Amino acid sequence: MYKEDHHSIMQSIRRFLASEVDPFVDEWEAAEIFPAHALFKKMGDLGFLGINKPTEYGGLGLDFSYAVAAGEAMGYVRAQGVSMGVGVQTDMATPALTAFGSEELKREFLVPAIAGEVVVSIGVSEQGAGSDVASLKTRARRDGDDYVISGSKMWITNGTQADWICLLCNTSDGPSHKNKSLIIVPLKDGGKQAKGIEVQKIKKFGMWCSDTAQIFFDEVRVPVRHRIGEEGMGFIYQMKQFQEERLGAAARRLAAIQLIDETANYLRQRTAFGKPLLDNQFIQFKLAELKTELEALRGLVYMATQTYINGGDVVELASMAKLKAGRYPARSPNGACSSRAAWGTPGTTRSRVPTATSGSAPSAAEPTKS
Repeated sequence: MYKEDHHSIMQSIRRFLASEVDPFVDEWEAAEIFPAHALFKKMGDLGFLGINKPTEYGGLGLDFSYAVAAGEAMGYVRAQGVSMGVGVQTDMATPALTAFGSEELKREFLVPAIAGEVVVSIGVSEQGAGSDVASLKTRARRDGDDYVISGSKMWITNGTQADWICLLCNTSDGPSHKNKSLIIVPLKDGGKQAKGIEVQKIKKFGMWCSDTAQIFFDEVRVPVRHRIGEEGMGFIYQMKQFQEERLGAAARRLAAIQLIDETANYLRQRTAFGKPLLDNQFIQFKLAELKTELEALRGLVYMATQTYINGGDVVELASMAKLKAGRYPARSPNGACSSRAAWGTPGTTRSRVPTATSGSAPSAAEPTKS
């Protein structure tokens, strides 16, 4: 699927990560946050935050296959919390705004997001409504030319640093799939938390440098013009937005090939009973199985991406890719690291700097939440 231009973008991103992210990962992991505003501005200047966004809003205007290639390159970063934060900016909070937002809304919110001048987040999940999006409770009532929003959102990536949130909430009392709207809600006002907004940081098992929060909305007033598209269409828009999110996340998992290669190289160097551990047939079978599963995921991601570019329905394919990608890290780090730890290498201890694909913490398989 990739051509020379795809590989050029991937190489540029990997060079950027090697110089601007990887050297600082330990510091950011310890601080449980990375400097999103500074990092995103650098990425925006290089065009990395708007690869498949229209040129009239500052994007590169390329098709979605280039965004998938960028996601795959981002997967090689030493801290997956960073790639997750970037993914929210590019694949989760802005696709619906790009596709359905008014011209005024895109000029006000999309342009600075692509330029890296702001940090953004997506607000869908709630404490009682994670996978069941239709059951969310956050509500926006109409008051003249404003919406007044009350409720809360849970597991919000970029939550403590975000300047605005693409919020899915109920705007009427109709059927649960037809009573929701997507609304851009500013979270900051003059550099401080906006009126009625409360942000509480969430401590996590993994993805430490990715700041995650629960956000509360107490009679937060925003103009009706901040709504994306038609009222009552938010559920549909979000389901469409999920497809790019799922494929982007699955593409990042493809970088797990690095973990397999690193493990094979290590086992080639270590000897036991007079021969390299890699000569052990069971270990060869295990690594072959892991690589086979990864290549199956790659085929699924590429097939879904091409179908999406051609205008096809990828709800099933993207969901399958997300499922496979989500389950894979539970196998790859455990399978690969056990091959190392069992022979005297602290591959699963916190003292060892994890590889790019094993996650940022003992819980490498932590799902993306929004």
